[in-house]
Amino acid sequence: MKSLETLFLDLKDIKVIDSSIPYSQYTPLDLSPSNTDLDQLNVSNAFELQEYINQILISNNAKAAYGGYNEVRNLYKRSTVFNDLTTEERNIHIGMDLWIEDGTSVLAALDGKVHSFQNNNNLGDYGPTIILEHQLEDYVFYTLYGHLTIESIKSIKKGDFFAKGQQLAMLGNSEVNGNYAPHLHFQIIKDIDGKSGDYPGVCSKSKLSYYLENCPDPNLLLNII
Repeated sequence: MKSLETLFLDLKDIKVIDSSIPYSQYTPLDLSPSNTDLDQLNVSNAFELQEYINQILISNNAKAAYGGYNEVRNLYKRSTVFNDLTTEERNIHIGMDLWIEDGTSVLAALDGKVHSFQNNNNLGDYGPTIILEHQLEDYVFYTLYGHLTIESIKSIKKGDFFAKGQQLAMLGNSEVNGNYAPHLHFQIIKDIDGKSGDYPGVCSKSKLSYYLENCPDPNLLLNII
């Protein structure tokens, strides 16, 4: 039997934000410590980070920036959600981020139903979040959409069906999205481990191998690069 990751490679034309923007107008964004441009920024400040991202978009003639899978980031140090001093620091991002202006439409990656949703309203958290459940051949798996508007989770209920490419939500601003520059956190999850409306999007070094196996690279679906 084919693996889930192999089945993903057979899927085509998948978008999770504004379908009118071709992938040729996306540009990569590096938020790891190896990007020395970030040494001049307070990356935990949503407005400073947004200004930096805007410059990246302008200089690359792009409409959206993407990246972050299996990327170490320092911006999580500001929040006890990731760094409570009593457990191992979580600083490795295990979804893909798509950076674009707030109010952008968020689309269902594939046919699926609403598994759960909630407002994860801690500093540095997802803010409003929706998780869809999908089935592909014999596999049941999930996609998570984080950093949405409050309105996005007011008009849905568990079990609602969304078709591939159908508008699911809209992107929130820094006031509701965990205090980040506007972006979509998109993540694939094989085993949701009984969680509802939330699932870790950042992990510690010691648990990285588990999360990379349980949360495959979203680019296998999106095929941006």
